[in-house]
Amino acid sequence: MAANAEYIYVGGYTGDKGGTAEGIALLRRDPTSGALTRLGVAARTPSPSFLAQHPTLPVLYAVNELESDGTISAFTVADDGELTPLSIQPTGGSDPAHLSVTADGRFLLVANYSSGSVAVHPLDPEGAQGERSDLLDLAGSGPDAERQEGPHAHMVLPDRDCVLIADLGADRVWRARLDPVSGRLDMLAPAVVAKPGTGPRHLRIAPHDTMVLVGELAANLSWYHPAADGSLELAGEVPSSTQDGPTYPSEIVMGPDGRFVYVANRGPNTVSAFSWDGERATPIAEISTAGDWPRHMILLGNHLYVANERSHSVTTFRIDPDSGVPEPQGEPIAQASPTCLLRWTSMAVR
Repeated sequence: MAANAEYIYVGGYTGDKGGTAEGIALLRRDPTSGALTRLGVAARTPSPSFLAQHPTLPVLYAVNELESDGTISAFTVADDGELTPLSIQPTGGSDPAHLSVTADGRFLLVANYSSGSVAVHPLDPEGAQGERSDLLDLAGSGPDAERQEGPHAHMVLPDRDCVLIADLGADRVWRARLDPVSGRLDMLAPAVVAKPGTGPRHLRIAPHDTMVLVGELAANLSWYHPAADGSLELAGEVPSSTQDGPTYPSEIVMGPDGRFVYVANRGPNTVSAFSWDGERATPIAEISTAGDWPRHMILLGNHLYVANERSHSVTTFRIDPDSGVPEPQGEPIAQASPTCLLRWTSMAVR
């Protein structure tokens, strides 16, 4: 991998989940122009719908979003981007949809969506995951009888000394403490108790400990400020899209300077841009993704990349650094059933 090369790994749905992906695909990114080039399939593995990188080792992790017995797979990353299987472990739940690695590289956390649980796997010095050290079962439900009949962990995010868990089914962002010795999770008071029917999906932590959250069921962007008791209180909300018809927001990203927030909207198939002043989000633009069902996106420098799951494409936008508005750049590139984009930079230049 050249010193200035940038790669993007693409997770996707394979045939077992109704998709056409073959596994984890690899794209090369021109760091100057932002243009993408498809390099092929880096690893064949079932429905690697979400990807994560070890903080210090050349190891990539993927959930295998399987309905009955979910698993997580680890791969070592070669200089040319090739992936070599390292280890695989069951998550103890169904449909794992998200995973992340703690900042110290000692634990891998996995959100099992359908079974509503969070698995913890210790990592060895090579980055291989061991057997689970804990499986935390969530509890609760919401007013949407079809989507909120029980807990549905949709995101798990280490945040300093705690772990945050977005639970679409229970309208909560749970907070737990991870024991650094035992690898077990101790549940604390919820960080957020969202309005009934919100369906928390993904979140970001803004400056001053403000949480910005997308509600998949309420189709909104909301933000929460710290309260005196350590929880987060709702400070405001706006619709994630102004278009007619059903909207199911998926991913949220924030620019590195914290001035702009972007939300991908399935249904209207748009990206909404919001200015952010630390207190509120103000809509500034909504742009078509030139594809169908934008499942995920990443922001790299002044370029935003959107994975359109159902139209089998990845769209590139250039962000105006002053206005924050995304503008399409070139035509979308073909990519089978993409559900996640993960930037990979050579460890030598990180």
